[in-house]
Amino acid sequence: MDKRNESSNMDFILLGLFPGIKHINVLVSAILLIYTVALTTNFFLILLIWVDYHLHTPMYFLLSQLAVMDLTLISSTVPKMATDFFSGKRNISQVACGTQIFFFLTLGIAECILITLMAFDRYVAICNPLRYTLIMSQKVCLQMATISWAGGALISLMHTAYAMHFPICGSREISHFLCEVMAILKLACEDISAYEKTVVMTSIVVLLIPLSFILSSYALIFLAVLRMNSLEGRNKALATCSSHLTVVSLYFGPAMLVYMRPTSYHSPKLDQVLFMLGAILTPMMNPLIYILRNKEVLGALKNVLGRCLTSN
Repeated sequence: MDKRNESSNMDFILLGLFPGIKHINVLVSAILLIYTVALTTNFFLILLIWVDYHLHTPMYFLLSQLAVMDLTLISSTVPKMATDFFSGKRNISQVACGTQIFFFLTLGIAECILITLMAFDRYVAICNPLRYTLIMSQKVCLQMATISWAGGALISLMHTAYAMHFPICGSREISHFLCEVMAILKLACEDISAYEKTVVMTSIVVLLIPLSFILSSYALIFLAVLRMNSLEGRNKALATCSSHLTVVSLYFGPAMLVYMRPTSYHSPKLDQVLFMLGAILTPMMNPLIYILRNKEVLGALKNVLGRCLTSN
């Protein structure tokens, strides 16, 4: 009994989505709808890429990895948030909290790395098409996926272990709907200014440098597109690149606002809005962007549906 009480006292309390807001049930229902759409569309996109041989290319292999990451990312937050809302229980153990932080950071960082590598794929495809199959071999694609997952896990492990080692003083209430590094640090007793500088440095490595690389790649891509004689080829290249740039803005925008703002400018409500955009809305938007704006994916979708209707 004492051990159970002690364990309960060590738990964190998640205050949930916008504490005190009216009609929170409408917001939760909307998030569950988004979650359902995200699960369905990402799973369907993965299945489509796997089934249709026209999509067995490096770009779509990397896209399938992004869809897997999106599925896992949204599943690391929404089910726990919905369970807390409907059960009324807000507590989360230290181990569960650390686990959620680890998976959330792993997936977020892995996606940033993968999106950067996807920009390189587009650069090679458009600026160096004759060597594309040689450079973007199956081995290289597998290495890109491995680097994304392993890089995300390694950086996440370091930050999770360091953030969770700080002693907590007083209240263990977290003004958030998930366990998150910056929210946990607000409860720490010790001076965390040195660690906050580490977070900024990591953000520069994980966000600013990749974003600079992506923008440089697309500047070269657009110059190459302008020199194309074929109007059809130019439109196809621009359509693919515009989809990718939209995804880039959805990932990097909220992440930079969360992790690169000074601590004094952080507010629980704004942070929750940004996390909802990055961790809930974006995983739903990505597959829709690629399905609706990409002619190859739409063509593959028509082929698969046509085969299904013919077999029936």
